Amino acid sequence: MTNRTPTAVDTDRLPPVLPGVAAAAVAALPSRLHKRLDATVERLAAVPVGRADGGVSVDCGPEAVVTLTPGPTGVVAEPHQARCSCLLAPRCLHRTAVLVACPVADPASHPDPASTTAVSSTPDGSGAAGGRTGRTGKAAAGRTGRSATPTKAQRAAAAALWRAAAAVLAAGVPAAGAVLQAELLRAAHSARLAGLPRAESAALRTVRGLRAHRDRQTGHRLAELVEVLHDLLYVAGRLAAGDPDPALVGVLRRAYQPDGTLEVYGVCREPVISATGYAGVVTHLVAADGRRLSFGDVKPGGPDRARDCARAVTGMGAVAVNHAVLARGGLRISGTTVSPDGRLGAGAGVRATPLGGTDWSTGPLAELFAHPLAEVVTAQLAADDPEDPARAGTALVGGDLVVVGAVGDQVLARELAHAADSGGDRAPVPDGPVIRLVPVNAHPVLAHVANLRRLASWPGLRIRVVGRLDPDRASTLRPLAVGPVPGAAATLRLPSDWHGRADLGYDEIQGGHLPPRDPAAMTEPVLAVGADAVAESPLWRVRRLVELAVSGGRRAVAESARGEGAGLAGPLRRAGFTTAAVVVAALAAESDRRGRDAFGRLADPDPDRYAWAWLAATAHLAATERELIRSSWTAPPVG
Repeated sequence: MTNRTPTAVDTDRLPPVLPGVAAAAVAALPSRLHKRLDATVERLAAVPVGRADGGVSVDCGPEAVVTLTPGPTGVVAEPHQARCSCLLAPRCLHRTAVLVACPVADPASHPDPASTTAVSSTPDGSGAAGGRTGRTGKAAAGRTGRSATPTKAQRAAAAALWRAAAAVLAAGVPAAGAVLQAELLRAAHSARLAGLPRAESAALRTVRGLRAHRDRQTGHRLAELVEVLHDLLYVAGRLAAGDPDPALVGVLRRAYQPDGTLEVYGVCREPVISATGYAGVVTHLVAADGRRLSFGDVKPGGPDRARDCARAVTGMGAVAVNHAVLARGGLRISGTTVSPDGRLGAGAGVRATPLGGTDWSTGPLAELFAHPLAEVVTAQLAADDPEDPARAGTALVGGDLVVVGAVGDQVLARELAHAADSGGDRAPVPDGPVIRLVPVNAHPVLAHVANLRRLASWPGLRIRVVGRLDPDRASTLRPLAVGPVPGAAATLRLPSDWHGRADLGYDEIQGGHLPPRDPAAMTEPVLAVGADAVAESPLWRVRRLVELAVSGGRRAVAESARGEGAGLAGPLRRAGFTTAAVVVAALAAESDRRGRDAFGRLADPDPDRYAWAWLAATAHLAATERELIRSSWTAPPVG
């Protein structure tokens, strides 16, 4: 027997498994063992695991050792790569439980030998899923070609996905165990074979979200699972009905493509600490032709790695690129390769020559500040990227602000009036909203929180900000870097070698970087801000119900609705959200609906009608919240 070094089972040590392999194992398992599968998977957390020749072995008990031998790509892609030593193999509980415990592989990064179609958009499968659920994907029609009615095979695959997703929704997270997840994986594999990348990606993300929520993984948000399950049902339902919109099909993943010679200029560095165990740095860039690009060094690690990457050196072909230098300088790159989402490749054929440093007010970087924030935010919230809908609303934005105060860890600011010449201490936009600046990451090893506190200590300070729109909160930005406003007196005074910008996650703003305190320039601090149009609206009642449907299942929704009665829809109607009141009442009614068979006996509820009711409520909620956020940037908050 192969020698093993026992440790606890860790899904980070187990190799990824293609969806079709895991789904086939569950399907082959005798039905009498289905009820024991979830409990067996949970027990694996304490089972010894070790290294075997060419793979990993898991000791599941006397004469039951499961051995996984992944292929050259590091993925279990064939059934014969998972073996069990027991007499019931391969249709045994041990082998199936180990395969279910393994991470779900991304078929795009690790192609299925049985399929020649490479689909999905990002390594974690998140690219082709819906992100914010209020978008319909109309913009995709013009970019992916003419409309085409789904084929019979595509409609059948979409219908299978719909049935599997509706079953998960009706059951809720606690009951959506290995068997229901396997149905989703099987349907995702069918969608891949039928050429439905967006539906397949959403199904895989749903399975990952279910596992994360059931395992109570740190950093997982129920709202994210709600969004991806909504996108799965939305896409599958419309495709099954024969909708010809090409955005529903999605786009095939494309690898890094040659892009000739590029000149790129650094905008800022962003520390990365992910909930999935990755950390590092990403340097955001702007090409001479205006494209937004990035170059990153993100690998397995924790917060310390993100901190230590402040001056990380990453290989780009034969050149070692210092991220701190690149963020304030530029590169002329030949043999460039660029991914569809703007990431620069670092292959052996890439050659790079450093360019001189530039500030934000010149060259292509100045385009970041060329338009008022309200105009930029409106365009972002209306955008829909068919190659990655989740990226809509997350591109970098820039603006000139004046600090007016602070509330908690939020810096309060107002946008300065837009001027072509950017000269003088401009006044704030009349009746403009109070903008909240919140930390991108509040981890203590990073400098975000301390820097924002330093900025908040100088009411009246003019700052130029680059950051991201927070698509879930009213008039909120998450700043990545700040700099002085050209021509302003009461603005930052940064060292010359910083080239007019401070990366908030890495650079520490000191007192000497602020202008001298001039009572005439400073303003009375604002210590309170008006109500958040989203957080303070009665729409929280709708969100609570749609999230309860996912976390607790159909029965939990019915019990909650019976307890609230008229108190569920009444406050929505009184606040003017009449459509929200209608859809939430329909969801509550459908959750408690039970039909009868020909003999008058109570029959199982119809999962389709319930899924459509939940889908309508979730779609309306997302669209309404998005409109409230858009309006918060064009008018001052009430309250």
